[in-house]
Amino acid sequence: MARSIWKGAIQFGLVTIPVKLYTATDSKATVRFNLLHAKDLARINMKVWCPEDEKIIPRTETVRGYEWAPDQYVVIEEADLENVPLATVRSIEIHQFVPRDGQGDRATRFVKQAYYIEPDPIGRKAFALLKSVLADKDLTAICKIALRDREHLAALDPFGRTMLLTTIHWPDEIKSLAELDLPEEEPEFRAAERAMAEQLVAAMTEEFDPTQYRDEYKEAVMRVIEAKVEGKEVEAPAQPQAGSLVDLMAALQASVEATRKARDDGARPVSVTAARAKAKSASAARSGGSRGKDEAADERAAPSRAAATSARKPAKRAADEEAEEMARPAARRRKSA
Repeated sequence: MARSIWKGAIQFGLVTIPVKLYTATDSKATVRFNLLHAKDLARINMKVWCPEDEKIIPRTETVRGYEWAPDQYVVIEEADLENVPLATVRSIEIHQFVPRDGQGDRATRFVKQAYYIEPDPIGRKAFALLKSVLADKDLTAICKIALRDREHLAALDPFGRTMLLTTIHWPDEIKSLAELDLPEEEPEFRAAERAMAEQLVAAMTEEFDPTQYRDEYKEAVMRVIEAKVEGKEVEAPAQPQAGSLVDLMAALQASVEATRKARDDGARPVSVTAARAKAKSASAARSGGSRGKDEAADERAAPSRAAATSARKPAKRAADEEAEEMARPAARRRKSA
């Protein structure tokens, strides 16, 4: 049985809708580590030390205090926080509604936590009415709520048979883009680059199915741990590197081909690692000028042979012609070859 973390009401004008909040997500425990003494690998114990009594005390003897003057504290208990003179301590105050396909999307971009809302039986009709209007008008409700010792800005949206309350960051908590080293102008793209990128995006566009994905970090860490236990060396993954124009085109082409093949085979979308490996293979085939064992390898090498015959042309013109050739569909390349 789910346990609510907050009880209050949605304040919608003069309408009050009693509700409960439940956390909508559950962070799965990853690999847990213990803190050890490096000298003898003994597990470290964390103790609460009282400097006044000069002894270790149990956590049950601790209280929460605020330092209002140097070395002067006032004790704040949970009941004190529940009695804070602020309306949002016990209510979700709706302040405005914004279109979900515009300002609403921007408002909820910097998300903190998501919560399911359960209306009390007495407020189910009003709750359903508000949810229906938001869904029909494609609106997001911007509201405020006090949770966990602080007030939050939040967004309220229809979600299945309930509504989802999403706490978001205050504007002064969002860092400015001026802190980043970003170019003043967008780089220019060749038509071939744009066309190939659009092909890759189209090949990877499909309905989102979250069951296709899983957190693989824990499995990878466990493989590292098993290797350490067995005394084996762990090989670090290769660091990705930015390539040149020709490398970019090769990576895009290899990604398109691998993604289409994965779809034809009914497999998951091609991974970055697989696409990078295919691009590396295609690049090696072009630079070596050697023929592959099958027709597919021979077709990938064809653009490189065509580029090699243009060696007397200016370097930029040769690179452009190779990029144009790479952007063509495979059938047209075979016909021209």
